Amino acid sequence: MRGLLLVLAPAWVFGSAALPGVAEWATEEAIPHSPAPPLAHSAGMAADTPRGRVDWPTFAGDPGSLKYSPLADIDRANVAGLVPLWSWSTGEKTVPASRAPVPGQEVRPGAFEATPIAVRDTLYLSTPFNRVVALDAATGAELWSYDPRAYDWGRPPNGTGLVHRGVALWSDGTERRLFLNTRWRLIALDARTGRPVESFGENGEVDVAAATGWTGSPLHYTSTSPPVVWKDLVIVGNGVADRLIYRNDVPGDVQAFDARTGERVWVFHTVPRAGEPGAESWEDGSNAYTGHANVWAPMSLDTARGILYLPVSTPSNDWYGGQRKGDNLYGESVVALDASTGRRLWHYQLVHHGLWDYDPPTAPSLVTLKVKGKRVDALIQPGKTGFLYVFDRVTGKPVWPIEERAVPPSDVPGEKASPTQPFPAWPKPFARQGVTEADLIDFTPELKAMALAEFRKYRAGGVFTPPSLEGTLVLPGNIGGSGWGGAAVDPTTGWLFVKATNSANVFRISKPRPGTYEADYAVDLERGVSAQLPNGLPLTKPPYGTVTAYDMNTGEMKWQVPVGDDPRVRENPALAGVALPPRLGAGGSSGPLATAGGLVFVAGGASKLYALDAKSGKVLWEGDLGERGFANPMTYRTAGGRQVVVVAVGGGENARLVAFGLPQPLRAQR
Repeated sequence: MRGLLLVLAPAWVFGSAALPGVAEWATEEAIPHSPAPPLAHSAGMAADTPRGRVDWPTFAGDPGSLKYSPLADIDRANVAGLVPLWSWSTGEKTVPASRAPVPGQEVRPGAFEATPIAVRDTLYLSTPFNRVVALDAATGAELWSYDPRAYDWGRPPNGTGLVHRGVALWSDGTERRLFLNTRWRLIALDARTGRPVESFGENGEVDVAAATGWTGSPLHYTSTSPPVVWKDLVIVGNGVADRLIYRNDVPGDVQAFDARTGERVWVFHTVPRAGEPGAESWEDGSNAYTGHANVWAPMSLDTARGILYLPVSTPSNDWYGGQRKGDNLYGESVVALDASTGRRLWHYQLVHHGLWDYDPPTAPSLVTLKVKGKRVDALIQPGKTGFLYVFDRVTGKPVWPIEERAVPPSDVPGEKASPTQPFPAWPKPFARQGVTEADLIDFTPELKAMALAEFRKYRAGGVFTPPSLEGTLVLPGNIGGSGWGGAAVDPTTGWLFVKATNSANVFRISKPRPGTYEADYAVDLERGVSAQLPNGLPLTKPPYGTVTAYDMNTGEMKWQVPVGDDPRVRENPALAGVALPPRLGAGGSSGPLATAGGLVFVAGGASKLYALDAKSGKVLWEGDLGERGFANPMTYRTAGGRQVVVVAVGGGENARLVAFGLPQPLRAQR
């Protein structure tokens, strides 16, 4: 199989085939570093059962990134009664960058994308400005905050403003530390006070960029996703901006640091160096000067086996590979590492020689399935491509066939696109792939004619039609398919729920202006990449955002529904008087939350938080957020017995954390 290279490890690395899954929920006085066994997954918890505190101890709820809660206090029968409980505002405003190399530069806070962790009735989260904040989980009252002053060094090069998605917690049973990776710094904080732990690194922090041995500007190094904690290790990737294109640019190395001292323990080179396995997939020695292939997305961890899973992104540059010919391992691959040593166990490349910015954008979900009567400890990787890639997480073998199929060649000078790409034969894609005339917006004859005229300007075809000089219509676009929010999985049923964005891009390749990029060609960002009509409407028809449910024991799609709306489309003057669908669907990178109450909560770029029936996709409740919801929701139960659902919304000066719950805790009701 072209995509898979397996390196066998000793039996103790993998453990027994009968090991449990990785879902873990901390309850009552459980230490987050040593999570308690999973709670009963039944929604029918006895009425007189004490309802103790249930935490959300990691970014995705558990190390295996299921984004699932065993809580069922809020269920199908009562979810319509949810009310706002409290909200908390970041209070962040545009500020001057006092240490930026560009005089007078100001920095704005970007979208509020964080998912808090909940431990012992305290929420810990990161803000767009990379501050760490502790809140009372019952009231939203602020307990403390720590400001790393990430804005002092100016705007990050990713073009989004400052954003951050969360923090990680480590404990040895007596001490608890929070870890924040902000730009090029890894900072350890005392979870009780928010003060830096002076014994970690130098005055509480480590220079992660310097630890790689890279000699470029630290201003080009950034981080947006939280670290992973494994035993006494803190593991970090980085978030290199796609628009940074030059020789010897930022490497995508993944590094592990000692949680007590800050000493680096291991490093994994996502662009293999000479002599390392995978180096042969880079022609003309291009691995020696090519950067990126970074792990900007969250990662997953099989705690029973000590295996870390990396979703590795595209090497530089994302749209032209004439200067990095070959398949380019480990770009756009899932890579399994021994979490203790960083040693590679297996990998599977999802896209060869990537040209579409089709990073695997999210942490893979780790769940135990029953496929054709056989137990499978599975890894499910949602792709920007709109595919679900499903593997045995121990061996890396695909659970269902992944076929190498012929795809079109590139016509860009110097480019050598891969002649084949991996296509999962099953399950069916959850997002639209490729653009044809049948996909064009057609609410009126005039709009359809306008869309046809625009469509005929470009190259179009299937999902792996290469970027071109005239411009290629690409669907899914550069945010997916799936975005960084990924999927939620109910481990008791094997059902998976995934948000998709159906927005087309135009990838037009051109020679860069002198002084911009060190590349023969790159995508034309100045002319934009959105595929739209002159009046601002999308070139393609809705729905622009959906949630899809699968039974992953069979791979069968169970339902797909549009979620959210897009007022920029609905209120466009060209659609005045036109009967539109009740929900156009909202584009956005965030994902869903599943609960034992039979519910799926999702905002996914919409201005409402939706609760869907997990079995049918029917909207059972919607709560007004006031701003677009850019983050994954999470849930927990306080010591007072109330289940709370929380989501971050808005951005800039309008960023808030919003909490919903039933008017009274169930304990009080009964």
